[in-house]
This record gives sequence, C-alpha cells and structure tokens, in this order.
Amino acid sequence: MSTTSTHIHKDIDQPLLASNEPTAEELPSSFTHSFGSKHESDGELERILSDTSLPFLKRLGLASWVEFKMLFYLAAPAVVVYLINYVMSMSTQIFSGHLGNLELAAASLGNTGIQIFAYGLMLGMGSAVETLCGQAFGAKKYDMLGIYLQRSTVLLTIAGLILTLIYIFSKPLLIFLGESPEIASAASLFVYGLIPQIFAYAVNFPIQKFLQAQSIVAPSAYISAGTLVIHVILSYVAVYKFGLGLLGASLVLSFSWWIIVIAQFVYIVKSEKCKHTWKGFSFQAFSGLPEFFKLSASSAVMLCLETWYFQILVLLAGLLPNPELALDSLSICWWLVRQQLCGGV
Repeated sequence: MSTTSTHIHKDIDQPLLASNEPTAEELPSSFTHSFGSKHESDGELERILSDTSLPFLKRLGLASWVEFKMLFYLAAPAVVVYLINYVMSMSTQIFSGHLGNLELAAASLGNTGIQIFAYGLMLGMGSAVETLCGQAFGAKKYDMLGIYLQRSTVLLTIAGLILTLIYIFSKPLLIFLGESPEIASAASLFVYGLIPQIFAYAVNFPIQKFLQAQSIVAPSAYISAGTLVIHVILSYVAVYKFGLGLLGASLVLSFSWWIIVIAQFVYIVKSEKCKHTWKGFSFQAFSGLPEFFKLSASSAVMLCLETWYFQILVLLAGLLPNPELALDSLSICWWLVRQQLCGGV
C-alpha cells in the first residue's frame, strides 16, 4: 500500500490524537465561544459530582439539571430543523391536496413512496460526517472538518446521480409494483420536480453534520424557519396563481431546499466560527472515497431500515381497492403522528 493510501486509511479508521492546529488560546474569541459554554458546563457538572459535601440525591438532581441544559441547548435547534423540514414536505402535500384527491394521492406516493428512499439513504450516508468531524474537532484537527464535508458531498452527489434514475423511471417502476397507472402517472410528474432536491440533500446533510460537530446548531434553525415562510408563499403562488399543479408544487419544494443549502454555505464561508474549520475547496475531497464510502454505507443501514419500512406501507396502500382514499388517509396519519412528533427527536 502506498504512503498516500496508508495516510487516508488512518484518517478514516483511527482516532485523531495529535494535531499541529492552533490551540484554544491562539484562536479568536468568536471561534472559541461556539464551544466554550459547553466546556464550562462540563466543568460545572464535574464539580457537582465530585462535591461530597452535598447529599447524593441533591448532587444527582443538580447534575441532571446541568446535563439537561447542555442537551437542550444542542438538541432543541436540531429538533426545530428536522420538524421544519418535515413541515415543508407536509405543506407541499397540503397544497397538492387542494388540487384534488388524485393529486394528494400522487404527492403522497411520490413524497413517501419514492422521495423517502433517497432521503433515508442520503441522510444515513451523510451521518458519517458527524462521526469524523466530531473526532477531528475534539483532536483540534480543525482543517479536516472541511475536508470531510467536501468528501461526503462528492460521495453523496455520486449517489444522487444513481438515485436520479429511480426518479426518472418512477412511472414504470410504480406500475410494475402494482400501483394504478393513473396514480403512477401523476406521482411520476410530482417526482420529476423533486430531482433537484436529491442534490440539495447531497450538500445539506454533510453541512448540517459539519456544523453540529462544532456545536453550531442555531443558525440552521433560523435559516430553516425563514425558508419555511418563503416556501409556503412560493407554493401558494405556484399552485394557485400560476396554476403549475403537481410539478410546480414539487419544484418549489426542491427550490426551498436549495435556499437552505445556499444560506448555510454562505454562513460557513462568512462566519468567524468556521474560519479554522473551512479552508476552502480542496482536491483532498476526492481522495480516500472508497474507504469513506464504506463508513458512509455502514452509517446509512440503520436509518434506511427505519425510514424505508413506512415506504413499504405506502406502496402496499396503493394496492388496496380504493388507492386514492388509502394513500390520502395514510399520508395524513404519517405526517401528523410519526413525523411531526418523533422526526426531530
């Protein structure tokens, strides 16, 4: 094995224990502030647990409260992001439902029967960035975070090109699986407008994990909230004012995802907090892709199994005697019960 290959293998498979990166004292305050509060909370937690002058139950209660605040600070914005992502898809289905029962069934089948396949796979593969970036950030190898971000984006873009074929041939695929030709035709029209969304996934999920590894979570929540407002307005205009129908609704959803991607990338480039983790584009992103793929694939397995099981239910619902009613009912139950309450957590 060459020296370069050995170095790539170590980057992915071994802990990052040493670094020539700047120390915390050498970094600007805007950079250290993003994770300084976490270190302070860790110190407070350690002091509480080691204070033997306090009764055990009191120590446990105080430590639990400190831990809760730490988790809430990190988890709450992430929950908001995932909920808003689901609300955007749900709002698209709502606008589609106003067009008719067939359109709602088609949007449900396209969104959950086809699109969720790509969503689960891309999000799962992008989760490898969370592991590697967290490891690199803890070892103060800050420049590697940007490399892992780009490497994952390259890999997910390649996967997106393959997934595009499923979208393009969605109509014959759905008919082959037993769906009615009428619903399959309408669903394929909806799915065509979601093709740009695949490549938004390819960039968005690595970016989210890149930021989360640095405990930067609030900006994504603000960006997603602002995008949701824009998405609802554009969906209304596309469906009601311009009469673009199913294709217009799905194209707006894809466009909204790209707004999120572009806004987050601009934040990374402009923010002082990412000054030492984003060094610009690098050819290193194209090295070690096979090894990176193995890690990404293993990260994707569990999430794919979790998301694809409902995809199977939706496809089966389309085989019932009244597929439009079955798909309409199932889609409403899915979005309200499972996605909205559990997706972000």
